[in-house]
Amino acid sequence: MKVSSILATKGTTVETIGPDSTVERAAQRMRASHLGALVVSTDGTHYQGLVSERNIVYGFGKFGRALFDMHVGDIMHKAGPRCSADDTVEEVMAKMTHSRVRHLPVLEGGELRGIVSIGDVVKNRLDETAHEMTLLRDAYLARG
Repeated sequence: MKVSSILATKGTTVETIGPDSTVERAAQRMRASHLGALVVSTDGTHYQGLVSERNIVYGFGKFGRALFDMHVGDIMHKAGPRCSADDTVEEVMAKMTHSRVRHLPVLEGGELRGIVSIGDVVKNRLDETAHEMTLLRDAYLARG
């Protein structure tokens, strides 16, 4: 299964935030949208980085309350892993595990096409497993 199939199910809408926005604003947006990360982009199309709950927690540990007035661009992950719509779910799982991240932006030709979370990957794997179980059960029952 490929990332494109996950995006076909969940959609390609991505919540973005500008690098000059405050960390406080990013945290508010993540809470309001029930998201663990926002893609950092000035124009909503070109990927500049990713700011996640982890960035905020680590930043708070380092900068204390001053963090909330800092800019997203000061704490975002700039060179993090990413994927393409043609990557397999297994490749995405390996990237997430190796890099210890829970969100991968989906890029095509340098432009943002979506985002895949660990929750999306787990849901995809559960759906695949349920489908395989149904096929196996039906094949067993058909044999009589």
